[in-house]
Amino acid sequence: MSYDVASLRAQYPALADGHAYFDGAAGTQVPEAVIEAIAEAYRTGIGNTGGAFEASIRSGEIEDECRAAAADLVGGEAEGVILGPNMTTLTYRLSSALADGWGPGDEVVVSRLDHDANVRPWVQAAGRVGATVRFAEIDAATGEVPPDQYDSLLSEHTKLVALTAASNIIGTRPDVAAVSRRARAVGALVYVDGVHWTPHGPVDMGALGADFYATSAYKWSGPHVGIVAANPAVLEGIHPDKLAPASDEVPHRFERGTPSFADFAGVVAAVEHLASLGGGSEAGASRRERVLRSMAAVESYEKELFARLLGGLDAMEHVTTYGRAARRAPTAYFNVTGRSPRQVAEHLAASQVNVWSGDNYAFELVGALGLREGGGAVRAGVVHYNDRGDVDRLLEAVGKLA
Repeated sequence: MSYDVASLRAQYPALADGHAYFDGAAGTQVPEAVIEAIAEAYRTGIGNTGGAFEASIRSGEIEDECRAAAADLVGGEAEGVILGPNMTTLTYRLSSALADGWGPGDEVVVSRLDHDANVRPWVQAAGRVGATVRFAEIDAATGEVPPDQYDSLLSEHTKLVALTAASNIIGTRPDVAAVSRRARAVGALVYVDGVHWTPHGPVDMGALGADFYATSAYKWSGPHVGIVAANPAVLEGIHPDKLAPASDEVPHRFERGTPSFADFAGVVAAVEHLASLGGGSEAGASRRERVLRSMAAVESYEKELFARLLGGLDAMEHVTTYGRAARRAPTAYFNVTGRSPRQVAEHLAASQVNVWSGDNYAFELVGALGLREGGGAVRAGVVHYNDRGDVDRLLEAVGKLA
């Protein structure tokens, strides 16, 4: 399967500015197809759903298409796809609703590896009802989350286990399936934060054992739409607060207010775009099949590019990198001797190399790595539109800080 990165980059108008974009972990650039899909929705005419007129009906169709596309991306069911403004908002909404059924003596297990959006909502929800929170710890040297520790963390009182599919700063991909098997054995639900992993490879939420799989379209070349794909049967038993006249059907009962239907059109276009990468457009194949083939090609391409990036950083004596997991997303987290993370980011920005610095909301993980007081580190993440020229520019700019 071929991977023509030059042709791919030409589809992204923003890349014409000459910058090397390694900031994709905070939000990717958007291809022309997505921009056009959003604009076309507005040009054609849209309205709130539930009306008898064409624009309203069209919005409903766009919404249905969005759920189907998201389900194809992660291996879920369209009937269980919840749409919202972002993953954090949806996770808070679900944590509050689930906590209505918890009380003193119940337990929730989170991990130090996760973005705080998959930690704090659960900690706060548990605290309000008197439930106990337990933390899975990381191996600071490798960045791994040993699954065996869950044998002692879980019990018949465990209501939910929250775990990321990939760390948003050091890239660690924990063995979610092994943890999920343990969670199911005690009757606990599993909430997987897939925001950071989804852009980098094939996703099968069933194989992961996820009852809920959260992702954000703006991390995979789409608009700012948050998505939680869930088991519809599980959703039937959850009753969040909602307005009296709002639909009580699943998944609509979890969605508050009027959404951006034009952005939903952009989500569909983004999934189609991902399905076309690396030759994933075989005739006669379903969109799910095309997505799986295409994202496998993306994973292979990014792995090779990341090896060049990480190898170059590790070869520099003035650079310290963090994380040595056996499986990881293509994300580097590093510090430069004698420079603060912000100073490094500003130096790279002056060279038109875009990176992030700080804790990137991986609050617990940065603390476990002993980096919180120093301001965290620098994050550079590879995505499908980066190329060797981008990597070499970053390495050259970091090298000048020796």
